[in-house]
Amino acid sequence: MDVIEQVRNLGKAIQQDERFIRYAKARLENDGNAELQAFIGQFNIIRMELDRELQSDSKDDDKVKELNEKLRSVYGEIMSSPSMIEYNTAKAELDSLVGEINTVISKTLEGEDPETCDTVSCTGSCATCGGCH
Repeated sequence: MDVIEQVRNLGKAIQQDERFIRYAKARLENDGNAELQAFIGQFNIIRMELDRELQSDSKDDDKVKELNEKLRSVYGEIMSSPSMIEYNTAKAELDSLVGEINTVISKTLEGEDPETCDTVSCTGSCATCGGCH
C-alpha cells in the first residue's frame, strides 16, 4: 500500500470518527437554519456597508459607530444561537483531532517513532498548554 492510499484510508477513518460526524451534522444544521442564515446575511451586508464607509473620502464617524454597533449586535445573535454554539464546540473538537494528527505526522517527519510519539505538540506557550508530558 502506498502513502497516498494510506492517507485516503486515514481520511475515511476521520470521516467515521464521532468528532467529524458531530461537526458535519452541526454544519448541515447551520446551513439549513433559516434564521441563522438571515443573521449571517445581515452581518455580511453590514460589514460591507462598514467597509465602504471606512474607505469613503467623506467618512462619517457617527455612521461608522452606528454600523459597528449593529455589527456587534448581529454578531452576538449569531454566536449565541444554539446551533452556532454546537457548531463551534464540534469544530473545536475536530480541530483538536486534526492537531493531534498533524503532530504525529510532524514528529514522524522529524524522525520520531509514529507508534510511540506523543500527540501533543509544545508551542512554547504555557498559556494554551494542558501540561507537560
